[in-house]
Amino acid sequence: MMKRSLLCALLLAVTAVPAGAANLVKTYSYFSIGGSTLEDIEKQLSTHGPQVKSTGSRHPGATQMAFTTRISYARQAGSCRIADAAVTVKVKVILPEWRRPRKADPDVKLFWDTLAADIKRHEERHVEIAKNHARELEDALKATYPQKDCGTAKAKVAEITAAILAKHDRAQVQFDRVESVNFESRILRLMRYRIQRIENGQLPPPA
Repeated sequence: MMKRSLLCALLLAVTAVPAGAANLVKTYSYFSIGGSTLEDIEKQLSTHGPQVKSTGSRHPGATQMAFTTRISYARQAGSCRIADAAVTVKVKVILPEWRRPRKADPDVKLFWDTLAADIKRHEERHVEIAKNHARELEDALKATYPQKDCGTAKAKVAEITAAILAKHDRAQVQFDRVESVNFESRILRLMRYRIQRIENGQLPPPA
């Protein structure tokens, strides 16, 4: 249900970069939906949700990603090594925003609050998966042994990057697969938990 497009771009530059862990640059974007019933909301999400290129369909949320890798090389007699590597992953999280009609039933509002929170949690997990693999890529590049020349070193960088980004893509797809299977039971469980918190005074009732 919630597959995501992974827009992974690799930029290689021979330049000095600061040491440190992988960087994350995150932004949010919102799209508005209306409707006063569950059916209306479902239709609005399928009509106005972000379109994912990999599936060609629209989804209730999405996370677009781009990986940027900057490398500095150190040349020595008969060898070339990676002096430093910095990986940045830029993500854009796209989430729905419901324009609540005054006449909307409290049960619909409760469902929306539950669904919206789950969509955000889902997308934030995509971000976390991306950052973990960016850190893994950075560590792997820094641990690379010296090569006979910088051309070979660059080829090694490309090889390592391709392998880890492929692993990243598989992790994202697997996460979506598990989430899709468990969607209904998860939403029902979250709704029961939210109702319980409202009854215990830990959350305000739907406004």
